[in-house]
Amino acid sequence: MARLFGTDGVRGIANEELTPLLAMQLGQAGAYVLTKEKNHKPTLMVGCDTRISGDMLANALMAGACSVGANCIYVGVIPTPAVAYLTQKYKVDAGVVISASHNPVEFNGIKFFDGDGYKLPDALEDEIEAMIRDNMPGMKFPIGPGVGKIKYRTDAKEEYINHAMNSVNVDLKGLKIVVDCAEGAAFYTSVETLKELGGNVVAIHNNPDGTNINANCGSTHMEELQARVVYERADVGLAFDGDADRLLAVDENGKMVDGDQIMAIIGNYMKQQGRLAKDTIVATVMSNLGFFLMAEQYGIKMEKTKVGDRYVLERMKEIKANLGGEQSGHIIFLDENTTGDGLLSALHLLQVMVDTGKPLSELSAVMEVLPQALVNAKVANHKKDKYMEYPEIANAIAELEEKFAGEGRVLIRPSGTEPLVRVMIEGKDQKVIQEEAERLAGLIQDIMF
Repeated sequence: MARLFGTDGVRGIANEELTPLLAMQLGQAGAYVLTKEKNHKPTLMVGCDTRISGDMLANALMAGACSVGANCIYVGVIPTPAVAYLTQKYKVDAGVVISASHNPVEFNGIKFFDGDGYKLPDALEDEIEAMIRDNMPGMKFPIGPGVGKIKYRTDAKEEYINHAMNSVNVDLKGLKIVVDCAEGAAFYTSVETLKELGGNVVAIHNNPDGTNINANCGSTHMEELQARVVYERADVGLAFDGDADRLLAVDENGKMVDGDQIMAIIGNYMKQQGRLAKDTIVATVMSNLGFFLMAEQYGIKMEKTKVGDRYVLERMKEIKANLGGEQSGHIIFLDENTTGDGLLSALHLLQVMVDTGKPLSELSAVMEVLPQALVNAKVANHKKDKYMEYPEIANAIAELEEKFAGEGRVLIRPSGTEPLVRVMIEGKDQKVIQEEAERLAGLIQDIMF
């Protein structure tokens, strides 16, 4: 049976794969595993994004947690990084977010944070999963006053906004900023923060109705934001995803600025200020080769991990780095939060623009983005880790690696959250690499779907 937890919690189609029953079991097993060493009645903080299935799954999870004697604090719709921050601030025992991030509305997910606000290591996730698969061995279900209860809080959003402004107190007067909230959890916090700091904010896709999250908007669909920035003659565009833990940007000319470029801009600025710990940035194998060439030119050390912001974070903690992230826009500022934080990323980027007086187009030229082609192959979810077991696929990959050796690279990996195998080729000619990526992805899909 496939592993329940992916690279970012448990994901699936809500009410089909991720059912209320599974959510309840995750609440029971998660509360038990994460708090079993405690000598007090444990407390979990629970938040969600704007998708319609959030209330159903959050309440099922909290019912499960309460059934094993844990209390819950429900903070409602709020960004994932806000739950991470508030979990550690209030010293509760764990945090839980009900979200499928950038995925369409029919999906949802459940991810846990420990009491320090960090995503769980594989070993703890495996322990939670084993409890569920083994039908909760040894678990006690209290009665009477031993049952947990739920407290509802509506002020958590404001606390997160205050934390963001205290972390990066930048004066945004004179800046015109278009913000795409993805009809998601950033719809309030991002807009209010930027306004309170003096920005002239044009907000789009900030009217979530439960069904429109990530629908042709946000960090996975940048076209409207790019056009709107040019139309508004704005200084910058900011795009969040559904749970607001990632950020992509658009410069004043409507050109996209990805996570690698954002980290390059902020990392160089932090190094100049003497605030880049160990003069090091932690990135992933998916980061653009141009990022690594930039770092070499400017005396920045680069650490490389496998894909997933949790693995970036693990390496950051190991080497005591304070900046790391992914090309997709998950950027971690470890001095200020314990997970990717779209709002903090936005404020740090705006701070560089304000302090240098340079437009984003000039700042982003610090690195040359080498051509990349990324094509997804749809495969059966239980097969996605086995692509190298098919000789025709393995031979095709080997041929491509030989073709691009010395002037590019080929990276094939299964998605941690979706039934996909991702094909990424980097090289000098965009047309050639796009054709080769599509050919290989088509082959994988034909054989494995």
